Amino acid sequence: MTTFATIDEANQAVVERIKEARPRWVSVIPAQEAVPTLAEGKKLLHAGPPIKWEEMTGPAQGACVGAAIFEGWATDEASARKLLDAGEVEFIPCHSVNAVGPMGGITSANMPMIVVYNAVHDNYAYCNINEGIGKVMRFGAFGEEVQARHRWMRDTLRPILRDALAKMEDGLDITAHMAQGVTMGDEFHQRNIATSALLARTLSPIISTLDYPKEQITEVINFMSITDQFFLNVAMAYCKAAMDAGAQIKAGTIVTVMSRNGRNFGIKVSGLGDQWFEAPVNTPQGLFFTGYTQDDANPDIGDSAITETYGVGGCAMIAAPGVTRFVGAGGFDSAVETSEEMSEIYVDHNMALQIPTWDFQGALVGLDLRLVVETGITPLINTGIAHKDPGVGQVGAGTVRAPLACFEKALVAFGEKDGIQ
Repeated sequence: MTTFATIDEANQAVVERIKEARPRWVSVIPAQEAVPTLAEGKKLLHAGPPIKWEEMTGPAQGACVGAAIFEGWATDEASARKLLDAGEVEFIPCHSVNAVGPMGGITSANMPMIVVYNAVHDNYAYCNINEGIGKVMRFGAFGEEVQARHRWMRDTLRPILRDALAKMEDGLDITAHMAQGVTMGDEFHQRNIATSALLARTLSPIISTLDYPKEQITEVINFMSITDQFFLNVAMAYCKAAMDAGAQIKAGTIVTVMSRNGRNFGIKVSGLGDQWFEAPVNTPQGLFFTGYTQDDANPDIGDSAITETYGVGGCAMIAAPGVTRFVGAGGFDSAVETSEEMSEIYVDHNMALQIPTWDFQGALVGLDLRLVVETGITPLINTGIAHKDPGVGQVGAGTVRAPLACFEKALVAFGEKDGIQ
């Protein structure tokens, strides 16, 4: 392991590695091929730091019910809850297996997984595929409408995307798509509509040449064209691969993971290995779909904060003025203020993602644990809002702050490890 004269020197090495990473989307495979342990008995991946079934909030429990039905472990909600209550299902954090998952993050053996490969540092990362919005499993819905969509994703969407990507030399260049998407108003967490459109533009001509029934080709192209958040899961895998590359330095105070399981918010730090530092999550504030209010909101949940860990999402709000009011963040002036505030806790800019509305400064990169504690400024996260009860789904969108206590605990641990105050 490389040794560094100062913490700043170590942090710069981590940041440079993150910026050097160039993950590419290379395939879509069954989750059990990406994570072989999923093939061994009843196991599910979940978002956030470790959590038990009985501690999960409504959306995660609803997604577990849905996954159990999807895998054929149960036939309905009652039988699914019976086996879950009996402790027959083992739970594994996505982050423990080089993966991420939005909202509940619940991923089972036969669900499709996006595969990204970072050839620069020879590492892979994985994420499930975006289902769309509303009644979807990641937000806790599990009815037949949800099951039918997941069966279609498994049987039709996955093989078609796999074969389309196989026709591209070295897969799809995600960095190029993000570099263009950020100039078109995306920040890659709450808003992905431009980059999803770019992705569809790139893949649709290839998909149209594949030897599949015409109706299946049409279904896939239509799905990609109407799923505004399709790119989110690609971006999450991209950010995970880049942050894992940075974490390989094993030194410094750069935050490499931020994630939530509905109960606790957890972070990991480059110089503190695989250790989680946790504190109770906050509840997102934002705007709600008709018929729902703040009282319906579930506490913060999901691995999608890997985008803010990388330096986009909420801290790149200035890139996405079109979404500021939707997430309850005010107008463009508020977006500018947010990104300027976030610049106080990140150590550098990523010039691969230049933001025109920020005078072409690059997106932020290198969230420094020390700066968070010193300033008291915590990362702002853009997020969808799930209903607190299982089976309902998404009810709004907004923003949430990471709890300061996570960073304070990590800094104490870092000080004890390295003998600093």
